[in-house]
Amino acid sequence: MLKFLSFTHFYAIFRGILRTFAPLNALIMPPITKNLLIVNILMFAASYVLLRYGIDLNALLGLHFFMASDFRLHQFFTYLFMHGSLEHLFFNMFALWMFGRIIEQVMGQKRFLTYYLVCGIGAGLMQELVQYIHYLTIVPDLPTVDPDQLADALNMWNTVGASGAVYGILLAFGMTFPEEKLFIIPIPLPIKAKYFVAGYAVIELMSAMMRSNDGVAHMAHLGGMLFGLLLLLHWRHPGGLKKKMQGWWDKIGTSKQPKFHYQKNSKFSDEMDYNARQQAYQREIDRILEKVRKRGYGSLTEEEKRKLFDASGR
Repeated sequence: MLKFLSFTHFYAIFRGILRTFAPLNALIMPPITKNLLIVNILMFAASYVLLRYGIDLNALLGLHFFMASDFRLHQFFTYLFMHGSLEHLFFNMFALWMFGRIIEQVMGQKRFLTYYLVCGIGAGLMQELVQYIHYLTIVPDLPTVDPDQLADALNMWNTVGASGAVYGILLAFGMTFPEEKLFIIPIPLPIKAKYFVAGYAVIELMSAMMRSNDGVAHMAHLGGMLFGLLLLLHWRHPGGLKKKMQGWWDKIGTSKQPKFHYQKNSKFSDEMDYNARQQAYQREIDRILEKVRKRGYGSLTEEEKRKLFDASGR
């Protein structure tokens, strides 16, 4: 849950984004972001109503510890649409509305939905791992615990909320628009998006290390960012991670082979060509960004969208 920023903070950030991305944030709500907002709000309303009739949707659809009797595999998906309180729902949906609508227009509908679900499910996997580690720390005391009490205790390890997916979206925004400035009250100076996201990650890591009993799944938030990072790197550099790992593996246990180095006579000419290509590439990206500012993201061609997305990962 995004607890470190108040409504005023989020509103100030949103106004800064609107000034920069006015064409993108006109009156159109992208369909995936819109439907995610609707589903989350409806599920929260349903959980509130059904609770009066003795049906606890959070207990049924929340993500339980995998060793608990209430655990079901589909909960890795359903827990993303459940929230424990109105405050929890509001901050997650507000962040999804602010950042998700921009990232969806950059990624496209299918890729954005895939990214959202991967981050959310990845956050759930991270939370399960953390809970399992905690479970191992209490194993020595289990023989003295009544089995029924243990079963009830494990079923209480229940995680709900879209926070992991939302943190993944924050990461995507910071990586796609790293230099964009956000205004956060009470800080008098604007903060670049890359520093804003990095700061959030540090806060979550410190909170997790302090093991605070605030009821917030801090490691799940980091898990959403981690899986989001891996997916973005895969999309921007297909096979890049695999090639690096293969290269490291090939170096292990292999005998050294004689290496022959060839130096080109036209080294200076090659550097000149490379610099010229880089300058031309930067001019093209600047042209696309100027087009976005003047006419909106929807005016870009598919090729221009691809170039902009690829450039954000360089």
